[in-house]
Amino acid sequence: MDDLKTRGLVLLGCGKMGSAMLKGWLAGGLPPSSVTVLDPHPSEWLQSTGVALNTDLPANPAIVLVAVKPQMMGDALPTLQKLGNGDTVFLTVAAGISIATYETMLGADTPIIRAMPNTPAAIGRGITGIVGNAKVSGAALDMAEGLLKAVGQVVRLDTEAQIRPLTAISGCGPAYVFHLIEAMALAGEKAGLSADMAMQLAKATVGGAGQLAEDSDEDPAQLRINVTSPGGVTAEALRVLMDETDGFVPLMERAVAAAITRDEELA
Repeated sequence: MDDLKTRGLVLLGCGKMGSAMLKGWLAGGLPPSSVTVLDPHPSEWLQSTGVALNTDLPANPAIVLVAVKPQMMGDALPTLQKLGNGDTVFLTVAAGISIATYETMLGADTPIIRAMPNTPAAIGRGITGIVGNAKVSGAALDMAEGLLKAVGQVVRLDTEAQIRPLTAISGCGPAYVFHLIEAMALAGEKAGLSADMAMQLAKATVGGAGQLAEDSDEDPAQLRINVTSPGGVTAEALRVLMDETDGFVPLMERAVAAAITRDEELA
């Protein structure tokens, strides 16, 4: 944090993810005067924070966090090329763009860290995977992890290839859970509940079960067993959901495989 305060931090793009991270950093004690944000359409909140907005870049910032959409990268990164091949660490949360691509754009000697957060970062409950190139030091990884912990948990990947399965699980995963809530609510409605009550039950059940899974010392398999009386109502529902042919497991495997394939195509 001292290095960030002294040398400064540049945030390229301040949409939902960038704003969530910036809120966490400022709340954690990073002075607004140490932050430079480049964003063509700054929100009223961003303008009220006191950060340097769309001004000249620091000469040698500690870190540049790239949080623009992948399709905007070609226009945005040339602004920062002069900071490449130096001590400035580039931390990117843009999906689908390889470290090799950044090295081509910024210089082969640029320290680059790829990160894949997910949308619960907006409420400080995200989880992010990170991996760096050969130019990234342990101290740089520690700094990146510290910044990203402002919006949730952080895991370190062994190789860049693991970004794709991580994306398919935690990056895309919130959408899977939201669809599960939709499906549970719809099933409840068809079984005779009001639409509002079915949705309330589904949201609270998924949210509560997720929190229990995170907080418990028991693994999810044991938690499932704890709720399931042999021959009971839950067991009968699980007989359907755990079917080896068309239950949750094969369905999720197909979904994750499709996500990975699509990520490869987009890259």
